[in-house]
Amino acid sequence: MPISILVIDDSDSMRAQIIRTLREALLFDQCHEARDGIEGFKILIHNRVDLVFCDLIMPKMDGFKFMSLMKSNQELKDIPVIMLTGRGDREFKIRGLETGASDYLTKPFDDGELIARTKVHLKIKALQDELKRSNELLRELSITDPLTHLYNRRFLMDTLEKEFERIRRKGGSLSLVVLDIDHFKLVNDTYGHQKGDIVLAAVAETTRCERRRYDSAVRYGGEEFMLVLPETPLSEGIAMAERLRTSVGRMAFPPPMERLTVTVSLGVSACPSEMVESVDQLIRMADEALYRAKAGGRNLVEAMAGKGA
Repeated sequence: MPISILVIDDSDSMRAQIIRTLREALLFDQCHEARDGIEGFKILIHNRVDLVFCDLIMPKMDGFKFMSLMKSNQELKDIPVIMLTGRGDREFKIRGLETGASDYLTKPFDDGELIARTKVHLKIKALQDELKRSNELLRELSITDPLTHLYNRRFLMDTLEKEFERIRRKGGSLSLVVLDIDHFKLVNDTYGHQKGDIVLAAVAETTRCERRRYDSAVRYGGEEFMLVLPETPLSEGIAMAERLRTSVGRMAFPPPMERLTVTVSLGVSACPSEMVESVDQLIRMADEALYRAKAGGRNLVEAMAGKGA
């Protein structure tokens, strides 16, 4: 990824010296310049930057205010800042480091020192970025079902708890749809488990396509899936379940499953409801509705609702 730096200083000659020295050392691909903290902060908001050089004494917004703003922004706070100070500015150096600077250079500085400190902080930034990417990947893997690439049960429970808390604080509604593939054991027995996995993946993809952008599709386990529908009353949850049931029934498969028709049974529950006071009760109500759909002949949508849903 291209390396980008930002140099903030009200001195044209100082900015030019830093940029020229680092360009000759081939330490960046893109450079931004600013004459004060306000201009520098605007650049940071709209551009990806790996390292900032910032003078402390500037008009309009000084370096201290700039770093305070930067460190209060979640997306910017991890960008390293090398502050630029005068030779006798001991108190300024301490204050700058306490404000959030990663390092400092004393004016007038040696070009070799500038290059050395830049290399150190660019390397640290690269390692931090790699660690973030690894952590994000690990988190994604921890909440994703490997076969269907839908969210897993861990994600489901976290999401339902957050939605319940949101409803308690702000009101609103929440629907939960549970889906079970009808006669899935027969699919595995007839075509084999590998072909059964293809059916599971196809149902997952149909569920993903039918959901809205802010809904969550989950593989709950085996051939059972769930849809978490925020800000959705029971009537709309039932309508969503019906659309999903119809879409699954239209799925087509390549040989040797070209004659296979897959159907699903679905149960829907919702809150707020006098019958639902917890996440476990919301899931249990959806499971009971699913059981009624199975008992009613399958390929059906059933709902369990109390007053308020």
